Amino acid sequence: MPSTPSMLSFATAERRRRAACVVEDLTAVLALAGVDSISLEVDWEYGRRTGEYLVDLGTARPSDLLRLLDLLRKGLRCERPPGP
Repeated sequence: MPSTPSMLSFATAERRRRAACVVEDLTAVLALAGVDSISLEVDWEYGRRTGEYLVDLGTARPSDLLRLLDLLRKGLRCERPPGP
């Protein structure tokens, strides 16, 4: 007899999909930037218990984190309106 999905499963379907898409998109963007050592994954167990799906950024080489910081700083400069 197949099991029926729980109310929590229905209620969190969009959260699960969003978490998986974020990991996929972030992995792709980082790869385009030459950052490939950061381990990304969804914490599925935590999500099953709480209904909130977290993305674990895992570990990375310092050189890749420096590259990521550089990209974030450049992105922030582009988002800020010009100063007076």
